[in-house]
Amino acid sequence: MRAGLIIVGIALLAAGLWVVLGHGSYQQTDTLVQLGSAKLTATHDKAVPQWAGIAGIVVGALLLVGGIVKKR
Repeated sequence: MRAGLIIVGIALLAAGLWVVLGHGSYQQTDTLVQLGSAKLTATHDKAVPQWAGIAGIVVGALLLVGGIVKKR
């Protein structure tokens, strides 16, 4: 259980840092025009919001600390 918390915490912390540093993005495809079976699409690169990166850092750090701290 503790090892799982540590691994998930490190993964979330790393992903949050990746997003905050500006490297997180995804692609969104929109259909502009469709006539019968022919359609015109556009693909846009969008950045992952900064709040998602900050939330990942906070949650990852809490899970990491929770996995490291020993129960009495």
